[in-house]
Amino acid sequence: MKKPILKNINADGENFSTILDSISFDKTLKRISHEIIEKKSDSDTLAVIGICTRGETLAKRITENLKSLTQKEIPFGILDITLYRDDVRTSLNQPHLKRTEIYFDINNKKIILVDDVLFTGRTIQAALNALRDLGRAKSIELCVLIDRGHREIPIKADYVGKNIATSKKDSIIVKVKEIDGEDIVILKNER
Repeated sequence: MKKPILKNINADGENFSTILDSISFDKTLKRISHEIIEKKSDSDTLAVIGICTRGETLAKRITENLKSLTQKEIPFGILDITLYRDDVRTSLNQPHLKRTEIYFDINNKKIILVDDVLFTGRTIQAALNALRDLGRAKSIELCVLIDRGHREIPIKADYVGKNIATSKKDSIIVKVKEIDGEDIVILKNER
């Protein structure tokens, strides 16, 4: 039976819905991990790379799940796409660089690229450009916790935690306990 989305109005009168609570958040990441293993029976060349910041956290958890399922060490990396974004030149502010930490050769690896929300596709395009500068992976598959639609670039996720129909004005807020103190996904209606 499908769990209902909980709708609320906060003190500021904003309308929001809980898409994933902490329990369904964890179950979703475990389900995605199982899907990856089912599709990638040969885990010897598998590697997971998370896009800063919340994609990194989700990727780390998925990597731990994959290690547990395969009993093998799975390479994990962090990718900063700041300088690859197509809007970095339009911003008047100095870009805030994070870090890329990929301490393995990506050549001939089957990369699982992880992000929290797939929206226009521009973040993923930047990530693919960044990865191309690091080497030539055997394959790159995209894993996202939330796919909210509204593509501007033809990008499609291979692994999706949840598809949510949104308007362009809506906001999806992903919180993770490592950064925000809780695991939750919220849809904030801006109508």
